[in-house]
Amino acid sequence: MNRSRAATILLPSFAVYLVVGLTLSLKFGYLLGDALSRTYAAQAVLFSRDPHVSAIGFVFTPLTALLQLPLVAFSNLLPALTRWNISGLIVSAVFMAGTVVVIHGICRDRGCTRTQTYVLTALFAINPMIVFYGANGMSEAVFLFFVCAATRRLLRWVHTDDVHDLLVAGVALAFAYLTRYDAVAAVAGTAALVFLVTLLRRGGRGRAEMTRRAILDAVLVASPGLVAFLVWAATSWLITGEALAQLSSSYGNAAILEQSGGSTGGPSENALFSIMAIVVLAPVLPVVLPIAAALSLRRRDLEFLVAPVVLGSVLAFQLLSFATGSTFGFLRFYICAIPLVTVAAIQWVPARGHLTSRRPGVFARRRPELGSAIRPVAVTVMALSAVALPVTAFAMVQPSLSSQQYALGSLFDVEPTSTEGMSARRVIASFSTERTLAEYLDRQDLAPGSILTDSVYGFAIVAASEHPDRFVVPSDDGFTEVLNEPAAAGVRYILTVPNVGRGESDAVNRRYPTIWDNGGGVATLALEVPNDGADQPVWRVYEVLG
Repeated sequence: MNRSRAATILLPSFAVYLVVGLTLSLKFGYLLGDALSRTYAAQAVLFSRDPHVSAIGFVFTPLTALLQLPLVAFSNLLPALTRWNISGLIVSAVFMAGTVVVIHGICRDRGCTRTQTYVLTALFAINPMIVFYGANGMSEAVFLFFVCAATRRLLRWVHTDDVHDLLVAGVALAFAYLTRYDAVAAVAGTAALVFLVTLLRRGGRGRAEMTRRAILDAVLVASPGLVAFLVWAATSWLITGEALAQLSSSYGNAAILEQSGGSTGGPSENALFSIMAIVVLAPVLPVVLPIAAALSLRRRDLEFLVAPVVLGSVLAFQLLSFATGSTFGFLRFYICAIPLVTVAAIQWVPARGHLTSRRPGVFARRRPELGSAIRPVAVTVMALSAVALPVTAFAMVQPSLSSQQYALGSLFDVEPTSTEGMSARRVIASFSTERTLAEYLDRQDLAPGSILTDSVYGFAIVAASEHPDRFVVPSDDGFTEVLNEPAAAGVRYILTVPNVGRGESDAVNRRYPTIWDNGGGVATLALEVPNDGADQPVWRVYEVLG
């Protein structure tokens, strides 16, 4: 795809996602916790009391926060960049727009007509789930971009046998892993797929030679992801003493699950939810995928296998994780179903036209010259793709299916009176109290390192503050010493939350178990702040004795 065509897709998509994101953030104050915590991590790298790169943390993979650094660098001049998560919104808008460009490229590579290409691209771009996660600063946009980019390169490789396509796919999967841990399934599935496809390309060569080629290709595509995994785990181990902090850390996923009461259902119930989540995000997948498989089998087109393996492996990983009770039942975890059904629909159109490549391999396949479109197939594909939009939009505002998005349905309800409406408003107000508390602390005449807090809940306060260097947080060097002797370290205030649920992992509560109730012998109560947000704690501000 030439640059001008890419720009005509990228810029309007970016503008739409950014406008939606700024509206949700600045007009309604709707921020998501995981997005804001990544912004806090980027802020800690540059403007904390102890700025250093490892302040980015090791529970989340680092790429989403690292991408925000060039924007967060200006937050000392424009605090709104972190306060309202604008830096995160810009990153997600850029990468979701990039994902739209990738889907457009897959259509062009397949040989779809201009009309088919733009309609299918537009239907993907305006999917409510795609719009929302292109506009909220979460990691889904960055993750989708890299797994879809890997999918496109592998689709090309099936025909070109170009080692460059294979290597770029591997690098894209490595970046996907550095965005979300789910990509480990995609890396493994892709390596197996590449091995199988190469093994099937006999071309008059012996089985031993083809086996060697298959192993080499599989290693080539999997190596970048394996290197990313090892480097990230080794870095985490060297700095924190835990190679897999996302699993074993007191701030990790397992700890959060335990503190939140564990999984809400049994294996069969959770698996059923996962299947339902996939269906509501891609309601025509049970129709589109089998027909695409049958058409590809008749055409002897191995291209069909790519999307179900790369994107389907992520869905299978999430289904298995939730069924075994090792993760949460969030609709966003199944967002890969949307590009999966889109790519499967594109496979209905026969592969046509020549694919240019840098260095075609010995097993490059010829494709039919570009001819007229198969109108009934094209119309059916576009109609089925359009069906998904209202179904997904309806599912997103159902609390039972979409615990993190259902509040969207109440945004335009000026005075909600129902229980669900009031609950949704509390979701939207999740971090309003933390912003108010940050404003209060900013007005105090405090020196750097004057406020002690943990980042379990405190990240939202620090991200909203104009003076993040006033806070002492666990990523700071010497945090333990300050925690043990806050008065001697010059701490004036300690921010505390109840010692229940996730508050049990709060470092302040672990060091002073009774501080919430009576100051723990080191501080006296200065302020209590009830919380307006859903699932957010009441805050108490204690003034340090001495």
